[in-house]
Amino acid sequence: MNITGIDRLREDLDHLAVQVRAACFRALQQSAEAIVADTQDKVRKASGNLHDSVRARYRNNELRAEVGWWDRDDLYASFHEFGTRKFPAQPALLPAAEAERTRLPGRIRDEVRKVL
Repeated sequence: MNITGIDRLREDLDHLAVQVRAACFRALQQSAEAIVADTQDKVRKASGNLHDSVRARYRNNELRAEVGWWDRDDLYASFHEFGTRKFPAQPALLPAAEAERTRLPGRIRDEVRKVL
């Protein structure tokens, strides 16, 4: 038996893997930006600093995103998220992340379908 086109098939499958990974990364970016936007809508806006400084960051194009406050000046964001003995919690980031958790699989599915 002789199979023609096996080399072409391997190349196509290798290329497809790259495209699927890129599609997953696009879905991840969409979810991270949705979390940022939802957090900005929910966060306490006394000075506007927490609203303006929440952002997403990505690790070397890995399939990983982190959303939060990264500046040292934003240390008090954790006080708002989790509360203190004298200040009740007013979470914004955690509810936004929880809401997006159910949407991420659909985003991934939609992006991968575009590639396939």
